[in-house]
Amino acid sequence: MNDYAATFHTHLSALLTCRALTNAGIPARMAPVPRKLSSSCGTCVFYTAPEPRRDCLDQDTERVYRVDGDRYRMVLDLEA
Repeated sequence: MNDYAATFHTHLSALLTCRALTNAGIPARMAPVPRKLSSSCGTCVFYTAPEPRRDCLDQDTERVYRVDGDRYRMVLDLEA
């Protein structure tokens, strides 16, 4: 299992993603975006899954980072 942080353009997108992940049985929680990352709305979703689970991400997702302690490595850039 891997830990991920997803950033979003809107708070609603973060809420919808958190809800979709939870409904899929994936532990997820909304939180303020860490200062090391940037986000349009200031809210991110932390979750734990084997892979980034693009199928659960709302269309207004910015990026997904793999979290390793206090390090973040971008694994999906949905703005490209």
